[in-house]
Amino acid sequence: MAQLVFFSGTMDSGKSTLALQMDHNHAARGREGLIFSRNDRAGEAILSSRLGLAVPSVEVTDGTDFWDEVVRRRTRGGRVDYLICDEVQFYSPTQVEQLARLVDEMGVDVFGFGITTDFRTRLFPGSARMLELADRVERLQVEALCWCGARATHNARTLDGLMVTEGEQVVIGDTDRAAEVGYEVLCRRHHVRRETAAAARAASLSPDTLPFGTSAD
Repeated sequence: MAQLVFFSGTMDSGKSTLALQMDHNHAARGREGLIFSRNDRAGEAILSSRLGLAVPSVEVTDGTDFWDEVVRRRTRGGRVDYLICDEVQFYSPTQVEQLARLVDEMGVDVFGFGITTDFRTRLFPGSARMLELADRVERLQVEALCWCGARATHNARTLDGLMVTEGEQVVIGDTDRAAEVGYEVLCRRHHVRRETAAAARAASLSPDTLPFGTSAD
């Protein structure tokens, strides 16, 4: 039976890499599918991995109707056995419901990939609906790490290396940005303390952190 599966994890946990591998595996078995993505770091209509892999995709917009997309292709004689849906946190709840309907009424397998919470630790609407409707939720086995070495569980937005907790829910950036708006994965403790790698480095160089009152001079 077809399934709606949600693969979740923080940034840097290999979601897009797994999405590309999943597409390869199914295509190698003679199945035909479609790849969707939204707001990919590499640009429009692309699904890219931080390992340097990238393939063309169908760009999801506010007006995308997944049911209509599949019906149109099947009406024209095309096969659609599965969908690879990356960055599902940016999909609307209605679009996630369309994906569930494709599974139930057309037998299309849907594999969704995305992060669950934003930089404020609030659920994205698309991810929340996926969690509610998915037949199966899988946490990625590749663990992203906080700068301290602990497992990263939270996504932090940074501005010039410092963590920020206010702003629009969706601002496109990446974890390799050294300045301006970027993202960093942190463990819960350092997310609560707002301690990014840059803040930790700055604190370690401060005279106030030297032991026994030793002078910095």
